[in-house]
Amino acid sequence: MMRRPPLRAGRRAALLAASLAVAALGIALAGCTATAGPTHTPTATSTPSGGKASAFAIKVGDCLDDADIQGTTTTAPIVPCDGPHDSEAYARFLLTDAGYPGEDKVKSEADAGCSGTAFANFVGIASADSTLPYSYYFPTADSWSTGDREVMCTIYQVDGAGKPITTTGTLKNAAR
Repeated sequence: MMRRPPLRAGRRAALLAASLAVAALGIALAGCTATAGPTHTPTATSTPSGGKASAFAIKVGDCLDDADIQGTTTTAPIVPCDGPHDSEAYARFLLTDAGYPGEDKVKSEADAGCSGTAFANFVGIASADSTLPYSYYFPTADSWSTGDREVMCTIYQVDGAGKPITTTGTLKNAAR
């Protein structure tokens, strides 16, 4: 995975899902539609000693300390949502192209899927009306070749200057 740090308010950061290590492990991903928000109370996926889990283990409802992730990575720090965290996974969906469509198209589809109905269902208002930015993890050419088609949408909070800040609890139904 590759992650660009969150940008100022009004701009969207993107997260890349690439993993040669995952290919070696043979991990397959499953997804659901972008129109569904989480159906459970957000809790973190269990990780050994609170460490990093496979980035492919992120589930809708997980909270992450991922603001400092840059470059390509195969892990993500999944943490309890009732403590401070950088972002929260709120939706996931699969891309359906037969072959890798290229990074620009993947990012365009990820942006559309994360900003649409899934965002409104989770936050309670449309993305265009919200002060909460979103990011996403998405497949790269390398991870695509191992079967990765999943986009995982994450939401985070910013201060008045547009700088990402930690949050505690969920942003579900924040309506802001």
